[in-house]
Amino acid sequence: MENYEVDPKERYVTIFKALSDMTRLKIMWLLLSMDSKIYVSEIVDVLGENQYNVSKHLKILEQAGLIFKKREGRWNFYHYINNYNEFDAFIRQTVLTIPRELMAEEASRCEKRLDMRVDDKCVIGSESGQFIR
Repeated sequence: MENYEVDPKERYVTIFKALSDMTRLKIMWLLLSMDSKIYVSEIVDVLGENQYNVSKHLKILEQAGLIFKKREGRWNFYHYINNYNEFDAFIRQTVLTIPRELMAEEASRCEKRLDMRVDDKCVIGSESGQFIR
């Protein structure tokens, strides 16, 4: 996470910049709506983006202090950072006000992809060809 001690206002600018991209907004919406950790390979499959681009977007969201990465075996997953302050609650609430019908394709694909887990763990990589959009 970035250090904003020099100018705490920068944190707010960084968050709004991070959310100003459609792919990153979709990732945030999915993390909040699915209320689940989501593995990188799952995000790649759901969004139909290549892993390099998804990883870049995830890094920007992580640097903004919105999500965190955790390694589980050979897989990395991301989860929303639940900061308990008014601003972060507003950001969560704002992202979740995006109507589900606008994210219907992504939500449907994400639900299908999450159903492929075994014991709540990702067992299928994005290059496996087992997930059909």
